[in-house]
Amino acid sequence: MKKLNVLLLASALLAVAASSQAASHAGAPMAASADMADGEIRKVDMDNKKITIKHGVIKSLDMPGMTMVFQVKDAALLNKVKEGDKVRFSAEKAGSAIVITDIQPAK
Repeated sequence: MKKLNVLLLASALLAVAASSQAASHAGAPMAASADMADGEIRKVDMDNKKITIKHGVIKSLDMPGMTMVFQVKDAALLNKVKEGDKVRFSAEKAGSAIVITDIQPAK
């Protein structure tokens, strides 16, 4: 009887571990998407590698919605958008600036 209980317990632990691991992998893309903020492109400044976005709340930075100018981590991001585009984007603090790290068309 003792061996049966140990086997049942081991099986249950393996099932919980597998379920937990599958849930964490399934949630990974959702977490990245959840960190993105909604916005609308107001201006793209290729020369200075900056972009003006009217955006909603940026939860990751505890920032309310507003219109502001951002620097971009990679100038190639500016080629993905134009004025008037609705987008989802990620931003992070880099020193005293806030930098756009990713930008995608809104769906």
